[in-house]
Amino acid sequence: MVRAALLLLALTAAARAAEPLAPPGAPAEAFPKPDRPVAEIVAPQWIPEDQRDRNGEFVEVARLLRVAPGETVADIGAGSGYYVVRLSPLVGPEGRVLAEDVTPRYLAALEKRVRDLANVTVVRGEPHDPRLPASSVDAAVLVHMYHEIVQPYGLLHNLAAAMRPGGRVGILDADAVPARHGTPPALLRCELAAAGYRETGFSWLKDGAYLAVFEAPAPERRPDPTSIRPCADAATRGGR
Repeated sequence: MVRAALLLLALTAAARAAEPLAPPGAPAEAFPKPDRPVAEIVAPQWIPEDQRDRNGEFVEVARLLRVAPGETVADIGAGSGYYVVRLSPLVGPEGRVLAEDVTPRYLAALEKRVRDLANVTVVRGEPHDPRLPASSVDAAVLVHMYHEIVQPYGLLHNLAAAMRPGGRVGILDADAVPARHGTPPALLRCELAAAGYRETGFSWLKDGAYLAVFEAPAPERRPDPTSIRPCADAATRGGR
């Protein structure tokens, strides 16, 4: 019982160590709710890491997203840290990795996993706001979690404010409805366009998932939250 209590205390302390890096952005209630189901957060990783390595997932995503040494890369919904620990040596000592998540137990595990990586910062965000510094991020990845975002328009709007000019955002997801933990590509494109993003690339990966790459909108291209109209996709309504 003593060991269990100490473990709980350690996990709680680690979770509290992760803090937002920026003041709150636009509030969730300023944006329309998505006109589709939202999946529950059920696990910190998609499939086992060794299987992902065999599929060449990270190498291919990093290549398509053009991640380079010295860049600041944000992993939005970092989960178990699969991308975080691989991005760290890729961006190098002059670069920075921002491991963002909203789930306390994931944050606690991330803090432990990256404690020896000097260029990684664990960030506690909010479901509609990653709470990252303005104009600080060169590239961001959202891996198998877009379908779990309760307020996608808010998150995309607030993420855009954190991106540097020309910042790239890569979204990796399955071609499935949210009930099956995926996002149909047409629906993804519609929601990103509604938030002012411009698609610059789309690729199918070896495991059957896809990577869609977008350019984040500059301030003058970000739509006013009240002007955003939710996208609808008939396939998502029946959970097919």
